[in-house]
Amino acid sequence: MSQRDRSKASAISPAGKLPLVSVRDLRKVYRVRGDGRSMADFVAVDDVSFDIGRGETFGLIGESGSGKTTTGRMVLALEAATSGSVLFDGNDIAALSSLDMRRYRKNMQIVFQDSGSAFNPRRSVGSQVGYALERFALASKKDIRSLVLEMFDRVGMEPSHYDRYIHEFSGGQRQRLGIARALITDPDFIVLDEPTAALDVSVQAQILNLLKDLQAERGLTLLLITHNLALVEHMCDRAGVLARGKLVESGPVDELLTDPRTDITRTLVDAVLEPTLGLTR
Repeated sequence: MSQRDRSKASAISPAGKLPLVSVRDLRKVYRVRGDGRSMADFVAVDDVSFDIGRGETFGLIGESGSGKTTTGRMVLALEAATSGSVLFDGNDIAALSSLDMRRYRKNMQIVFQDSGSAFNPRRSVGSQVGYALERFALASKKDIRSLVLEMFDRVGMEPSHYDRYIHEFSGGQRQRLGIARALITDPDFIVLDEPTAALDVSVQAQILNLLKDLQAERGLTLLLITHNLALVEHMCDRAGVLARGKLVESGPVDELLTDPRTDITRTLVDAVLEPTLGLTR
């Protein structure tokens, strides 16, 4: 078996367990302007396959420009795949129309690197967190505020924060609000796209430990997108390494850390400093 085949095989969930998310041969090609006026193909993601088991955290690791964020967006159907499939609970969402995709949205959410940028600065954060409850008819209008306040309490925000605006919050608070908005529809699956990259070390630890606690409480399935192998070590069960759009290596996190098979993984391992986040596994 070639190294490429081993990487694809080890990205699959253990036999006998039906994955919640199953990505097969995912590919994204952009048309870009080349020399002069000619157009050329740029392959951002090339034949990527992996599974994420229910309740599992799968890490997608790579340097800037490796294709990890594009992959995450295709997994959520926020970006159309050029080819390949994304099965969510057995259904190929990559082949669905925008209308058909709507019924899956409440079960698939995302937390961005800077959650603050995803909030409208002219509306209160509470109304925005609660909007999905109305959109998906998950609660009556009279109950939305109380449900949002319950979620605020769980993620460490105060009732008085409901009517405030996003610019009034710190980076850590913005991430907590992003997590609240992602969780308000009670999803099964969340993509975490560099969720702590913009935070200082002490706040990183708080956010990551909050995510682990919420995952245990709610049985969440997570895809963690990051360039930081230390976060993967703390958060993930298995992981895959992307380089120039290709999945070059994948498997249990402990194996990636102790026996990396590719130069890019060795580089990522060497870049991991001694633990400084105050995290516990």
